[in-house]
Order: sequence, then structure tokens, then C-alpha cells
Amino acid sequence: MKLSEIKQILPTLENVEFQLENGTFVPEHFHVTEVGMITKSFIDCGGVIRNEKVVNFQLWDADDFEHRLKPTKLLNIIQLSENKLGIEDSEIEVEYQSNTIGKYDLEFNGKNFVLVNKTTACLAQEACGIPSEKQKKNLNELTVNQSSACKPNSGCC
Repeated sequence: MKLSEIKQILPTLENVEFQLENGTFVPEHFHVTEVGMITKSFIDCGGVIRNEKVVNFQLWDADDFEHRLKPTKLLNIIQLSENKLGIEDSEIEVEYQSNTIGKYDLEFNGKNFVLVNKTTACLAQEACGIPSEKQKKNLNELTVNQSSACKPNSGCC
């Protein structure tokens, strides 16, 4: 989800709720402790220089159980970040503490924002010799060497 999308959704909501993919909700008394732009410059395993930018939201589960972040307040934090930090309309990455700090992509299911698990991947699959897609073969097209084929009552099975 891009920053522009969350800005369109927030005014339509009564409450801001974040949910993990497994259905567990971030406690309703969470704080958004950071909104920022993260720029990552790196070289992939194929030697290609890459640059990545994401808008970062950090969620924090505090012990102030009466705290509730309203949609207008989050929208104000986003707009302040855009004005003061020059944040671009990029994909949102959410940091949330579980056993360690997890990083998630963000989606909206019509009611809640969903923290979607991120995965790693090789960005230079051709350079690493990783096929882009497994070849699919029809079993009927496979040929069998009749001399080495297992025959009934031959003892090979």
C-alpha cells in the first residue's frame, strides 16, 4: 500500500486498527512512534546497485491502556511528516515488535489495516543460476527407456 492510499482510507474510518495476517490484532492502545522515509542503497548478489525507498511506520504497544489513535490524528502525523521531511508517495513498511522487530507490508481488507509478512528473495536470479520458473511437463510426454523400465514380475519393485 502506498502512502496516498492510506491517506484516502483514513478519513473513511472511525478507528484505526492493525491486524496481523494470522488474525491477531495489534492492541488497540498502540502508538505510531515514527513516520519516516527509509532509503536503502545496496548491491545485490549479481553486482547490480539498487536503491529502495519506503515510508516507515513504527507501531509500539505501550502500557497506557486508555490511548486510542484516531484516524484524523494519524493523518495529521502523516501530513506533518510529508511537510517537514519531504516524504514521497512510496510503499509503506510497518515495524512492529513481537519477539523481535518485524517488518511488514501493509494492506487494507475493507475494515482493518493488515500487516503482511515480508519475505526475502534473490534479486539477481539469472546471475545466481536460479531458474525463474519451474518447467512443467505433462507425464504423458515423458519417454521411458523400455530396456530399463520396470516390468511386472521382474523383481524391480
